[in-house]
Amino acid sequence: MSTASRSDSMSSGGCGGPTAHRIIVLGAGYTGMLAAIRLARRTRKLDVEITLVNPSARFTERLRMHQIATGQELADNRIPEILAGSGVEFIQGWATSIDPEAQRVYVDGTGTLHYDELIYALGSGTDTSMVPGAADHAWTLNDPRTAHRFSEHLAVVAADAGTVAVCGAGLTGIEAAAEIAESYPGVRVTLISSTEPGAMMGDKARAYLNKALDRLGVAREVGQAVTKVLPDAVELADGELVSADLTLWTTGVRVSPLAAQSGIETDARGLIAVDSTLRSVSHPNIHAIGDAAAVRQAWGQIHGTCQSGMPTAAYTADTIARRLKGKTVKPFRFGYVHQPVSLGRKDAVIQFTKANDTPGRLYLTGRAAVLYKEGVSSSPVPILELSNKMTVSVQLSKGGKATRVTA
Repeated sequence: MSTASRSDSMSSGGCGGPTAHRIIVLGAGYTGMLAAIRLARRTRKLDVEITLVNPSARFTERLRMHQIATGQELADNRIPEILAGSGVEFIQGWATSIDPEAQRVYVDGTGTLHYDELIYALGSGTDTSMVPGAADHAWTLNDPRTAHRFSEHLAVVAADAGTVAVCGAGLTGIEAAAEIAESYPGVRVTLISSTEPGAMMGDKARAYLNKALDRLGVAREVGQAVTKVLPDAVELADGELVSADLTLWTTGVRVSPLAAQSGIETDARGLIAVDSTLRSVSHPNIHAIGDAAAVRQAWGQIHGTCQSGMPTAAYTADTIARRLKGKTVKPFRFGYVHQPVSLGRKDAVIQFTKANDTPGRLYLTGRAAVLYKEGVSSSPVPILELSNKMTVSVQLSKGGKATRVTA
């Protein structure tokens, strides 16, 4: 469909007719895809038209980016194929601006799309703006193309028994460092962080994690901030230089500025401020999900993960459908259950948590943890495909007592 015809059809209500309720979903990550597919199924008997907008036609498995970074080939999942049979229209393009008053989205290469309701599911990326040189000399795992190019450079570094610095010891940094060390034993891998790796875990799980990093030969520089990234080294706060033929940056989070630039109310980090039903507090016909939303529970604010993001998507799809049918909705409730961390392909550690993501008593290691983590990482695509046919539960916990009071 051409840009002009697409714009005209949206103005008049598109294929659903002039009275169709038009819903646009921006972003086709885990949350945007689930929201679109689930909502389409929930509203099949209604006059509803759903359009999903995303820059790429390939579905990105963010949980597996560290595998791509070491040259592993993943399935080439295509968004149109996953959407097949759902009734959702897919448009490949960049959303460049939103006019929330006129209820329009401008998409590069497509034109103007009109909506009655908007689901904002633009995910986050790694922030390289805070430290000099990071944007110029460090790599990120923000998209599979960049991760693939990193893997090509990594293979060259490995051939020369070179060095790699991984900045940030959150889950992504730990998984990337372990994956690189296991895949290329001759490479000197250094994990750099101002906090101890696995700081969010309990003592026993954290001890296991560190033993695994020792076994893999991952060196650690802990308790120091990175002050500069150079072409061949990372500078620490005390002036020490850590040699790095390649630097991988995994710390800091950056969200799309589109919401703030469009006049939608956001918090200081650019996350859309939402009410207890995940609707924008400034524009109630805009719903924010995943790590694009500042979602608060009684115990505190949710941080962006697939574990929390997919429940926000399912909830939003269900609540939109309920409202269109004239039914009441209940506030969103969520509690964390686990922190799954892969340590290469042959080891892993799972820290089970309380609703607020603080560590509980239980944890899992070794082969059982590998199978558990693989189950988590491989589940989104089958869930999306199955959601075309039935309602799939994607939430392990609503948080129990910890979320019965809405913040």
